[in-house]
Amino acid sequence: QLTTQDTHTHIRAPHISIGTKILTFVTSSTGISEQKILNHGELCLIYISAPQDNKGFGIGELVWGKIKGFSWWPGMVVTWRATGKRQASHGMRWLQWFGDGKFSEVSADKLDSITAFPKFFNQSSYTKLASYRRAIFQALEVASLRAEKTFPPCESDSLEEQIKPMLDWAHNGFLPKGQEGLKPRENAGEHTSYDCLSDLTPDPLVATFHPLFEGGLCLTCKDVYLEISYMYDDDGYQSYCTVCCGGREVLLCGNANCCRCFCVDCLDILVGAGAANSARDLDPWRCYMCQPLQQYGVLKKRHNWSLKLQEFFVNDNGQEFESPKIYPAVPAEQRRPVRVLSLFDGIATGYLVLRDLGFKVDVYIASEVCEDSISVGVVRHEGKIQYVHDVRNITRKNIAEWGPFDLVIGGSPCNDLSIVNPARKGLYEGTGRLFFEFYRLLSEAKPKEGEDRPFFWMFENVVAMNVNDKRDISRFLECNPVMIDAIAVSAAHRARYFWGNLPGMKRPLCSSGMDKLELQGCLEHGRVAKFGKVRTITTRSNSIKQGKDQHFPVMMNGKEDILWCTELERIFGFPVHYTDVSNMGRGARQKLLGRSWSVPVIRHLFAPLKDYFACE
Repeated sequence: QLTTQDTHTHIRAPHISIGTKILTFVTSSTGISEQKILNHGELCLIYISAPQDNKGFGIGELVWGKIKGFSWWPGMVVTWRATGKRQASHGMRWLQWFGDGKFSEVSADKLDSITAFPKFFNQSSYTKLASYRRAIFQALEVASLRAEKTFPPCESDSLEEQIKPMLDWAHNGFLPKGQEGLKPRENAGEHTSYDCLSDLTPDPLVATFHPLFEGGLCLTCKDVYLEISYMYDDDGYQSYCTVCCGGREVLLCGNANCCRCFCVDCLDILVGAGAANSARDLDPWRCYMCQPLQQYGVLKKRHNWSLKLQEFFVNDNGQEFESPKIYPAVPAEQRRPVRVLSLFDGIATGYLVLRDLGFKVDVYIASEVCEDSISVGVVRHEGKIQYVHDVRNITRKNIAEWGPFDLVIGGSPCNDLSIVNPARKGLYEGTGRLFFEFYRLLSEAKPKEGEDRPFFWMFENVVAMNVNDKRDISRFLECNPVMIDAIAVSAAHRARYFWGNLPGMKRPLCSSGMDKLELQGCLEHGRVAKFGKVRTITTRSNSIKQGKDQHFPVMMNGKEDILWCTELERIFGFPVHYTDVSNMGRGARQKLLGRSWSVPVIRHLFAPLKDYFACE
């Protein structure tokens, strides 16, 4: 499994001009760095792929290999992506050994075709070593599948008896097709929707579909995709390739409203040799998600990719849980005002949405430690929110005194969970541990045995988190999350995970007439949007800049300009001047908004609760 630790630095070097961005991630198992560089919007090659050394042995070939201290052993040449390490050095190949499945970097001079079977097969090792027998069996099994060679059924369960006809076939030159029949598939048209598009290993164990393109993902690549696909750099573009979530050198889409990038390897291997160079010559180059729906080599965008993307994140069935209890709707005359416990409340988005939807709110207890956030809630909601400060100080006795609660909501700080943070501490250290405070208080607030009343809860956090942290959260909460991106109901991207038992959480996200879907609709008079939508807005001021050339998103009086605070509030769905309290400056207001929820998304999630609680 690939995990990332990211550091962003600006460097100056003789061959790289000022303004170059270098992004490094380190694989957890090897510590080997991979890098991509962006130089004023154009990509510079920092890692040169192994040249064509004319020594043969391409990806997928079955070979005999030799490394120091070991005898000749059967293996298969694989792409560096399958190893989770780095590209092979000049004159070297990555091999996956049959038998134990381990990887080694082997000199091409120490390789020979599997067809040299009589020369390298070691009868002594075959007799003495079970691991060698297993490796030979696996190699010949793959060879027979490629050559479409069948053998008479073997009545014995003994491996030696099953492999005997295979050995005879190998010693006699793999007839009738010989070496030609053992070659891996080379033509793009021969790839099927069952191949793993990410690591490109022949005959992989495919775990699921690729959400954007026709094809699959193996288990390892699926986990990487779940972690990294919603990870963005400071420039607003994806940190890694849209296809494989990797790549050293990537090409950025020239469509101002697109934030995707594609690595050179995926273009040259999946689209066709030279595709990357052809893309470099185009200005602007539009990626394969923005180009017309047709096949480009192996790469073909799914016509329903938006739905498949949602399904991909919903159906991450690393764990199966019982369906949440479904509460019957409460008759209108029996509905009562809702009682809410909001943990890590922020700027009271939950209360705002409940009131916008017309709910009568009996009690709204909010735990929040940020004084600026509390000021917004107190001023905008006229003291109707009861603040209780630090979530860690709330006791079982407090819950009993303040309750009972009908709705528990919250989203613990994401800083130590987000893989964008190179110094993140994970779920069990730093602020990551605050999730367990949510879990603790949720457990205390749930109806006790014998209480028959509707009870709902929701927990939110970032999509770009370590997949193991995500699954641990799911294990404690006993449900898998849904992934919702605010782009469908607002003018900005904002992908988030939501766990909970709210009715209809998995239903499609649909915009309403009040949602401002284009940036222009969020701007003040006399200002013109340069983009239809903007990238994810964070607490950082530079998250406002757009595109590979880092443009400001607005034109006013013939000059580029940043987004004003009132415009940011409209993008998030808040009333204008919502955060304009206690003389807060622009930076402080953006920080509050950057940590908040998207109002139309929360409205979408809370709307079904109107069948359970009193409204005005």
